[in-house]
Amino acid sequence: MSDLLTRSPGWSLPQAAYTDPDLYDADLDRVFAAHWLFAGHTAELDAPGRYLTVDVGRDRVIVVRGEDGAVHAHHDVCAHRGSRVTAEPRGRVKAFVCPYHQWVYGLDGTLRSARLMGDCFATASYRLAPVAVRETAGLVFVCLADDPPAFEPFAAALEPRLGPHGLADARIAVRHHYRVAANWKTLVENNRECYHCAGSHPEFSLSNFDVGVHGDVRTNPRYDRALADARAHWSAQGLPAEDVSFPGGDWYRIARLPLREGYVSETLDGQPLAPPMGTLSDPDVGSLRMVSLPNMWGHANADYAMTTRLTPVDVATTDVELCFLVARDAVVDEDDLAAVWRATSEQDWELCERNYAGIASRGYRPGPLSPVVEASVESFLDWYLDALGGAARAA
Repeated sequence: MSDLLTRSPGWSLPQAAYTDPDLYDADLDRVFAAHWLFAGHTAELDAPGRYLTVDVGRDRVIVVRGEDGAVHAHHDVCAHRGSRVTAEPRGRVKAFVCPYHQWVYGLDGTLRSARLMGDCFATASYRLAPVAVRETAGLVFVCLADDPPAFEPFAAALEPRLGPHGLADARIAVRHHYRVAANWKTLVENNRECYHCAGSHPEFSLSNFDVGVHGDVRTNPRYDRALADARAHWSAQGLPAEDVSFPGGDWYRIARLPLREGYVSETLDGQPLAPPMGTLSDPDVGSLRMVSLPNMWGHANADYAMTTRLTPVDVATTDVELCFLVARDAVVDEDDLAAVWRATSEQDWELCERNYAGIASRGYRPGPLSPVVEASVESFLDWYLDALGGAARAA
């Protein structure tokens, strides 16, 4: 396998990384099943019995709010003969009842009853297999590994930056689903650079600079002045201004970036669509950008937040869920709320599909990454290869 993934520094991955079914299976086992995955939002689990499901290859995880107020996660596998327990991707239940033989599980995964198993059957010895789960700043993560990577440094970085946006008390106002004909890595690579932004994202470019992102070494006096002024303004509000960008090659980035002059939100006219969320009082808080590899990125403005979650379907297909959150009692126009990021995302999916079609063709060869604007793509590829098991790199 390492021979298929030999990569020269500064170059894109070989074709097999995107098209080989065996490497795709390795991605699921060594990357997705071994790392923390964004599962959903506290807003989706706002009462006991509220649940959502997350698919990771052949695995499905149930994430549910328990009667104890805690979030629990379980493999969606009945302890009897292995049937799936849930039929819907989200909902609310008092208990999980296997549809096959009606074994009943509590929200905490413990087996409550198993009909016709005999008087000596030890009900307490069986349960839905647990999955590691964490909740921070209104976001929920799961990890299928028996020994998950450390989560606490990520939570310590995210909570003071995203916490004031109040996602834990928000509601999902808009949800969009997409099926993209591209390998999941092409979507992450696209997100990790803004080389393409000026030519592809007119709505995004209204409010956002195309410099200042991680791995972009360009300088721009207007941006530098805007960043210095904005950081002073954010610090006066008690908001941490410094970036946390993949520390030590880790899997997350949280950075608050300024918007262009006259824009206080990522909307078409730059004006807020709803009152500030959480404990924010000033609508001018820039755009808080979040990345958690391998499957999530998001932006949080004062008036709304959006998250993007990737779910690999097969080597050439990725499902995407896009969610827009606002304060629980906010009244918003849903089309206006989603306008910028719906357009930007759909533009990206088209770019990724075209990119993948070329990668999968006979004419593809690894290409050179720009040292000016694509260093974050390089960082992602290094992280990916390390996660995959230290696949070989050419000297």
